[in-house]
Amino acid sequence: MDAMSEFLGFFAEVPLWASIGSSVLILLVLGFTGAPLWIWAIAGYAGLAGLNAPGWLFITYTVLVLVFNVKALRRLVLSGPLMKLLDAINFLPKISETEQTAIEAGNVWVEGELFSGKPDMKRILNEDYPDLTEEEQAYMDGPVEKLCEMVTDWDVMVRKGFTDEVWEFMRKEKFFGLIIPKKYGGLEFSATAHSAIVAKLASRCGPLATTVMVPNSLGPAELLLHYGTEEQKDHYLPRLATGEEMPCFGLTEPNAGSDAGSMRSEGVVFKGEDGKLYLRMNFEKRYITLAAISTVIGLAFNLKDPDHLIGDEENRGITCALIPSDTEGVELGRRHDPLGIPFYNCPIDGKDVIIPVDSIIGGLDGAGNGWRMLMESLAVGRGISLPAQSAGGAKVATRVIGAYAAIRKQFGLNIGKFEGIEEPMARIGGYNYLLEATRRYTTGGLDRGQKPAVVTAIAKYNFTELGREIANDAMDIVGGAGISRGPRNIFASTYTALPIAITVEGANILTRTLMIFGQGAIRCHPYAYNEIDALMNKDVKKFDDNFWKHIGHVVTNMFRSVVLSVTRGKLAGSPVSGPASKYFRKLSWASASFAFFADLALGSYGGALKMKEKIAGRYADILSFLYLASGTLKRFEAEGRQEADRAYFEWAMEYSFYRIQQAFEGILREINVPGLSWLFRLVGVWGRLNPIGTYPSDKLGHKVAQAMQVRGADRDQMTSGMYLPEDRESAIGRYEYTMQLNEEAWPVFKKLYKAIKSKELPKEPYLDIADLAVEKGVITKAEGELVKKTEIARNDAIQVDEFTLDEYLNQTPTNPVGSGKESTMVP
Repeated sequence: MDAMSEFLGFFAEVPLWASIGSSVLILLVLGFTGAPLWIWAIAGYAGLAGLNAPGWLFITYTVLVLVFNVKALRRLVLSGPLMKLLDAINFLPKISETEQTAIEAGNVWVEGELFSGKPDMKRILNEDYPDLTEEEQAYMDGPVEKLCEMVTDWDVMVRKGFTDEVWEFMRKEKFFGLIIPKKYGGLEFSATAHSAIVAKLASRCGPLATTVMVPNSLGPAELLLHYGTEEQKDHYLPRLATGEEMPCFGLTEPNAGSDAGSMRSEGVVFKGEDGKLYLRMNFEKRYITLAAISTVIGLAFNLKDPDHLIGDEENRGITCALIPSDTEGVELGRRHDPLGIPFYNCPIDGKDVIIPVDSIIGGLDGAGNGWRMLMESLAVGRGISLPAQSAGGAKVATRVIGAYAAIRKQFGLNIGKFEGIEEPMARIGGYNYLLEATRRYTTGGLDRGQKPAVVTAIAKYNFTELGREIANDAMDIVGGAGISRGPRNIFASTYTALPIAITVEGANILTRTLMIFGQGAIRCHPYAYNEIDALMNKDVKKFDDNFWKHIGHVVTNMFRSVVLSVTRGKLAGSPVSGPASKYFRKLSWASASFAFFADLALGSYGGALKMKEKIAGRYADILSFLYLASGTLKRFEAEGRQEADRAYFEWAMEYSFYRIQQAFEGILREINVPGLSWLFRLVGVWGRLNPIGTYPSDKLGHKVAQAMQVRGADRDQMTSGMYLPEDRESAIGRYEYTMQLNEEAWPVFKKLYKAIKSKELPKEPYLDIADLAVEKGVITKAEGELVKKTEIARNDAIQVDEFTLDEYLNQTPTNPVGSGKESTMVP
């Protein structure tokens, strides 16, 4: 008691102004560091002593300290009654069985750090950023390169498919067995290799990438690997690896797209005359890739057991089974036409289809577990296929637009010198750096066994949305060369196909507003899911443990958000020095603010939050760009802080924080906190005066655009992994060849420009005055030939395809696939 009296007596002798100031400072330190409750209690005693508080206030404060720190007392006095109140008013969201399965699918990875408000930057930085193995790289340089040579996007569009030669090559080289283990005859490649292969194929031909990626994504092989019986694996996996069996998977229905609970397809258990158990299947599926040419169908359906032949439950729930395509009652052979893009996308119908009950994936143990299987598989697949397609397209756009801007002239200047062109070019180059960084960061996690459902939803949504922007910008820059279809046109098919990627694997609107934050807020939050689970199970102890930790979490992030905002993140640590350090600090600032405002949304809306999709979408944008920024930081550091990459890196980082800023402004403008909405409007004003990010500067965008127009190792690095044809007559090869000549002739062009300006030569196109310039000694004969060669190539490169009326109407490819020549017919 004497020691405590001396401790309190010391504070009692401190002047009031000093006591208040020190109390505020202590409060900030405790809040910022997330001090435990007992330290707050001691600080409270010190504050009361400093204010010369009366004895009754000390007694009251002591009672409160005991209530909050003695768990048994806290549960009795506070947590128990509070839990009953929250349950009575349905404050926290009720979670359906399908929602619970989706939320629990996979695991939480680095997104949990970003949701914490106090992310471990060393962990974020130390996650893998893998390269391909020697075997995987050899496959990229061999079979993948060869397959790209055998196919052109235009020929596939005209032919509306692939030749038998291409199909046979894909089977022979096991393109449909990328993920199947070697013991079953597959290639057993990593997620990183799987992604890189799809990206390279996409850089050559979109339908080719789709055809390869689907059997290696959600489908029979993936489901069998993780959930199949040994008999099912031994039978199907070797055949799937070699393409002897062609798989498809039927999930979507006319009345059940993202809403699996509305699925009408059903399988009813019955006993056959032979005494064995069978399923009578009736189903109607659509949008099923490869269905019309499939030999085995993976199918999701509702399993019913009215006679209780396999258990006590009549309605077993969503189940997955394998059905041979030639089974009686299965109707195939029709196709949808997805925007004219010629990959197999088809309906499947089944009427009284009879299959053995052991066709259920996983046998009877898999009955009713189909939704979990699908959610866990999608938790991985969403991070590979469609993100890889977008990354491959971004590389093509970066390389081609850089070349086009360097060789296309308007008003006597290369269009890459116009600021109006630089702006979309900077977006293309910046997005390309960001997407490739995040692609490899994500697959690095997947290769380590992570199954982060929220991260892969972030990847699917943002890659396809940014890919759409890249295609739009590329089309704007190339103008007529983008809208005139033919073998010279690089972007038209990609532009046309973009809504397909936006729609499949969870439509983007749903993915953003429901999955990334709606489910992510529960799945990734350190306490929210445990609180909901405690309420649902009336577990007072679990609720007490998590609720008060949650309150501490909110308080800590409030202080961190305020302090880091005032100091612009400078008090946050960085695991590195150099150009990336300031962005690591900003990431901590943004994470703290995000975590605090996310809890405000949970506290303000409770169970109604999942209906506030506009607010949820803005939170999703913040979490998305926190993750994309993390991947970009990892790339810059993993690749050795390359100075040549710095403009791309900084543009991507500045853009990420700009998007975070825009989302915060929307939240602060719209969030409704009873009695406090006015305060958050004021905070929004402060946020606009002290933004966490602004749009990348024109100066930085200029650097990116100029770097895209310079040939060499740096440009090659930015587009590494795409297919680069050597044929000068191919669409990309023509641009590459002309760009090379243009750079070689540039010193000669400067001589001609100077002579024109001095009126020694007339102001005419360089091709027309090349010979005169040689005669007058302005340039040498060899230089004159180079000028003519370059200008002829430039003129050829900017041409668009044209057809006779007969050619236009006769939609037949004229050149064999793999000949190295482009087809000349238009579909």
